[in-house]
Amino acid sequence: MRYIKRDLEDKILTLSQEYACVLITGPRQVGKTTMLRKLMSPDRNYVTLDDLEERKLAKTDPALFLQMHDLPLFIDEVQYAPELFSYIKIAIDNGAAPGSFWLTGSQAFRMMELAQESLAGRAALLHMPGLSQHEIYGSGDSKPFTVELEALKARKAAGAPANLEGIYQRIWKGSLPGYVGGKFTDRDVFYSSYLQTYIDRDVSELVALTDKLLFQDFVRAAACRAGQMLNVHDIAQDVGVSDDTAKRWLQVLEKSDIIFYLRPYSNNLLKRTVKTPKMYFFDTGLAAYLTRYSSPEILQNGAMNGAILENFVVAEILKSYQNNAQDCLLWYYRDKSCNEIDMVIESDGQLHPLEIKRSVNPGSAPAGAFSILDKGSVPRGTGAVLCMRPELSAINAQNYIVPIWMI
Repeated sequence: MRYIKRDLEDKILTLSQEYACVLITGPRQVGKTTMLRKLMSPDRNYVTLDDLEERKLAKTDPALFLQMHDLPLFIDEVQYAPELFSYIKIAIDNGAAPGSFWLTGSQAFRMMELAQESLAGRAALLHMPGLSQHEIYGSGDSKPFTVELEALKARKAAGAPANLEGIYQRIWKGSLPGYVGGKFTDRDVFYSSYLQTYIDRDVSELVALTDKLLFQDFVRAAACRAGQMLNVHDIAQDVGVSDDTAKRWLQVLEKSDIIFYLRPYSNNLLKRTVKTPKMYFFDTGLAAYLTRYSSPEILQNGAMNGAILENFVVAEILKSYQNNAQDCLLWYYRDKSCNEIDMVIESDGQLHPLEIKRSVNPGSAPAGAFSILDKGSVPRGTGAVLCMRPELSAINAQNYIVPIWMI
């Protein structure tokens, strides 16, 4: 298995010189442990709480656990022993050196709750997504995606061009290092095992499941609606559960970083906007597996080709911010007159509208809806149409045409 350099590496090393504790969360199997073990200096000790004996000691006597393992220390799967956090806090308050603790966990919401309670102001908190296009195929440094001409030119230099078929191959392969990096070659077995492990280990800790197969059907029903406005009732009906159960299970998928939402943009001057979020999967490979697309070519021509392309683009933009330890103010726009903009980024006091198109020559029509934002109180900045055009181009001075491979 080849190691794929992660964009977060430099940020982690820099923060380790400033903070006594660096905590990295993210979905299962995105490579948190592999990356940190690659970055470890020889003097750093490693312990995983997947080891039941170590987990038992950490839970029953956290003070002794920390005495048994010298600093600097890397504790993997720390969510299994939340009792450790208050003792790590004490160690930091007593003068632990920068970089003393590296912590990882695969349940971001729970981890953040625990960390914010005990380590507020004492730890650097980072979220690690799956592999990005830039990490797998690109080169050089990665920056957050912005609709600024010089930044777009820099992205062009760091990216790897791909045509329509190439983009759908990237979508279908997904972003999990185990498969993308070549450790596992049978995609169906890989994602089947991933799903079973996720349900057995993560879901079972968050909710009592009486029928694991029913939950798997629920995840599949959700995947069929990736890139669409959320309709809880339709998903519930597909699998024969109540709307309340569907809401709880969607919360589980969100808390364990399987799905995420884009909220609709609105402000006090845009009163006719809808209130329903759009749902996306963090890993398009998992979504393609769940929806039973057996090849990139079939996916490219299937009923979901537009929705899953949008899912891919939104996820890649979010990764570009997460890999730089930055928040992304990202929404979509839709009003009751059915005016819609796929994405709206707010940056430096301006709104930047983005439209996603599958065509090579989208023309100027996709940017037509951008002017609806002029009715709001925040000024509209440069927009972009993200499409299959092979080269960076422009509709006019205010609206660029950006190839999806550049994101």
